[in-house]
This record gives sequence, C-alpha cells and structure tokens, in this order.
Amino acid sequence: MAEKKNVLLIVVDQWRGDTLSYIGHPSVQTPHLDALCRDSTVFRNHYTQCAPCGPARASLLTSLYMMNHRVVQNGIPMDTRHATLPMEMRKHGYDSALVGYTTTSPDPRLTPSDDPRYKFRGALMPGWTPIAPMDPARRPYFNWLRQHGMDLPDPPEDIWLPAEGHDAPGGATRAPSRIPAELSDTSWTTKHGLAYLRGVEQQNWFLHLGYFRPHPPFIAPAPYNESHDPDDAPGPVRAPSREAEAEQHPLLDHYIRNDKQSRFFRDGTGLASDMSESEVRVMRAAYYGLMKEIDDHIGRLIAYLKESGQYDDTLIVFTSDHAEMLGDHYLLGKIGYFDQSFHIPMIVHDPSPEADSMRGEIVDAFTETIDVMPTILDWVGGAVPHTCDGASLLPLCRGPKPADWRSEVHFEFDFRPYFSNAAKPPPFGLSLDQCGLCVIRDEKYKYVHFDALPPLFFDMTADPGQLRNLATDPGNAPVMLDYAQRMLSWRMRHADRTLTGYSATPEGLINRRET
Repeated sequence: MAEKKNVLLIVVDQWRGDTLSYIGHPSVQTPHLDALCRDSTVFRNHYTQCAPCGPARASLLTSLYMMNHRVVQNGIPMDTRHATLPMEMRKHGYDSALVGYTTTSPDPRLTPSDDPRYKFRGALMPGWTPIAPMDPARRPYFNWLRQHGMDLPDPPEDIWLPAEGHDAPGGATRAPSRIPAELSDTSWTTKHGLAYLRGVEQQNWFLHLGYFRPHPPFIAPAPYNESHDPDDAPGPVRAPSREAEAEQHPLLDHYIRNDKQSRFFRDGTGLASDMSESEVRVMRAAYYGLMKEIDDHIGRLIAYLKESGQYDDTLIVFTSDHAEMLGDHYLLGKIGYFDQSFHIPMIVHDPSPEADSMRGEIVDAFTETIDVMPTILDWVGGAVPHTCDGASLLPLCRGPKPADWRSEVHFEFDFRPYFSNAAKPPPFGLSLDQCGLCVIRDEKYKYVHFDALPPLFFDMTADPGQLRNLATDPGNAPVMLDYAQRMLSWRMRHADRTLTGYSATPEGLINRRET
C-alpha cells in the first residue's frame, strides 16, 4: 500500500489570533488545542490577507493576495480561472471533501444572473465534494434540526436568543442560547466530519472542516455560557472615549457612528460603540464559551484519529478565516485596518519525523493565510502553482526559519457597502474602486495606505494597541516613504503572473519557469 498521507484542514470563523491559552491568553480555556499545540508548530504572528469571510476564504483557498483574486467583499464573485486548493488536490488523487462553507459567489460570466446562490452571499467554491455544506443562510443546519424534532421559531435564527427564563434583551448576555449543546451548529459540524472520517479509513483523504463559531451571534449554549467569568476577560483596548477614538481617522469615525449591535446579538440594540467595558467583558465571556465548545469537539476529532491509527498519517492545519475586533477601538466585527481583525491562529501538526524537533515550539516569524495551500500541497508531494503568492510552512515546522523568509505581512480591506446594502453609495462620496486600503506591518511599524483617504502610521513597539496615529508628524515622513515604497515593491512583485513565465522566441514558445 502507498504511504498514507491524510489532510485535515480545520477552519473556524472569526477566531482572534491572541485567543489561545497555549500562547498566553489569560482566561480562555482551550485544553484540547493546547494538547495539539504541544505536538505541533504554533505560529504566533499569523495574519489573514483580507476580511470578511468571502475575501478571506478566497485568499486561504487560492494562495492569492486580495489584489490578485479581487474578491474584495462578501458577495463579490470569484474568477473561475484561479487555481484553487480543492482542484489542485484532485490532481494528486484526493477527493476534496468539505463540511461547512466557503462563502464563494460564482462567476457571473458562467452563471445565470437569477441563480439562487446570489441571494445568499454565495455557496461552495468549485472543486469540493460537499459532505455537509452549510450555506450562509444556515439552511442545511436548520433542516437538520427539524429532522431531529426541533420546532424552530420564525425566523429560525431566533434559536440564538436567550433561553426561556433567561431574558436579557439588548445585547451581551451570559444567558444560554435556546439551542441545546448537542444540537448546536458546532455539534452539527463535528458529527458530519466524524461520519465522513469513519468511512475513509482505508484511503488517503482530504477534509476541509469548517466551523461557524465563534462567529456571532455571541451567545453560547449551556453549559458553555458559564464556562468563563466576565471579570477574568481582558478589557478592551481603546481610547478613553469613543469621540477621542474617532479622531484617529475618518474610516474609524464612520464605523463608530454607524456599526450596530444587532449584527452581533440577535436582540442587540444601539451602536456597537455604545457598549460599556462591563458589557464588552460579558460579550467576551460568551465568545470564549463558543471557543471552548469548539475546543471540546476538536478533542473528539483528535481522539478518533488516534484511536483509528490515523493521527500519525495526518497533516492537521487549524486556522481561522479572519478575526474579530471584540470591543477594541469601540468596534465589533472584522473591519478596518487594526490587527484585531486580521491576526488569526495557526497550528500545523506535521506528523513526519523531520518535524519532531519543532513540536510544541512557538514560531514568531510572520506567516500569512496564503501559506496554507502551499503547505498542504508540499505535504502531499504536489507542485505548488507558480501563481501562488504564499510559501510552504513545512520548513518552519522542521527547523530554523529560512534566511529568506518574509519580515513583514500585508493585508487589505475594502469598505464598500455589500450584500443587503450593496445598492447604497460608498461612504465619503467615493467611487467603488476608491474604497480600498492596504497595510504593511513588521515588528517595528505599521503603515496603512488608502486610495482616497489620509494614511495612518503606527509605532508597533511603543504603541502596540495602535492608539496613536503618527502619520501627521512631518518627522515620520522619511520612514513612511520607505514603507510606502516597500508596499509598492510588494505589489509589483506579486502582481498577476499567470502567463508572465511564457515567452515567444525564435525557437517557439518557452516557459521560463520550467527551465
């Protein structure tokens, strides 16, 4: 029998990169992930390339920066020409199986405009075998609940209101949700993932297991709603008042004045920026409870892999699509330019003996979500398409950081209205194509460049919370110029190169990337 090489790609939704007890979070409880960390390599400075879900998952599954795949917001279609992880894995004999979702809107040049997928912010990226797909409207999960005898409210999303007898209207609450833990969406995902794994023990398999949590609504089922004490949660990083915070930048002011709690709590009222510090701590305790629930279910998955003898044949990648502001800077969600929206977890369990020396190690090198696809293809012995912007993490899992490894990260965000607000005009009187921002960030500084708004510049050593914008200080102009030039060089180096390796010659067509 050929060498067994399985891949389990676990992608959670909206999990902050600083929220693992293994790397020092003071209150979150993730014992099963901690155990996986002790047997894996952990990447402390891992960043997604964009947000929210659709753009982030496009980068994750194509290994392209947003400037190349151009899925700039949820609902923006993805070009079918891009090489994707599921299609590349099929070239190497893997049936790319998926439990969960990718939030991919299909290419309108190949899809009728009245296709129902356009009404739900997308569906599955082509190439996946859907084992238990979860569309953005959660319809498969709600139908599963009905099959289990649940009498769902109208609308069904009201299962994420506080349980009877625990009414706490208005937003953050410690109350349990109305759905029992054994029927939660996290349980749904794990049940279908385990069912699939039990059927493929005798073959090489690749499973993308996508969890909806800790995505809002921020309310956990019992007993996870009581798993964390709000008093133990760190307080938000923010200015003394939202008015003072809003002075930093027009985009920040826009979100502080417009972002609503109802997007994060089923019964939320008022603005996200209205939340007091105590309310933020209650919300964080619920967020941590959703994480603990996922952690328990990951414990079940790892236990099964060990019991079935597959753990030592399986590359396990645990990561998130993007992160969450969680009350920092008076914001909720995955928006803007702050690290809290883009810094995500990354754990790689490489079972090969070559990785033994790095088990339990925490790597501080900058890594990016575009590295996932090259890592998985490297593990199965496949060629990485030359269009990929990322690099395999296996060398960092097996020894010291390579001398030519990146010293900075780049991420992007587009603040145009989208989906239910897509017909509205962009803010600030801008055009759609003026709504982009780009970030370059290293250990020392962070530079944020806008197409049509003022830039930002932060000293990450003196001001890790990014509370003081230094862009208006003329003394910083030379350093800002250096970072702007580095960003321009990055964009030139990574611009679309699908055909740039080919060349006509007197002897005919050659591909210089293969010579």
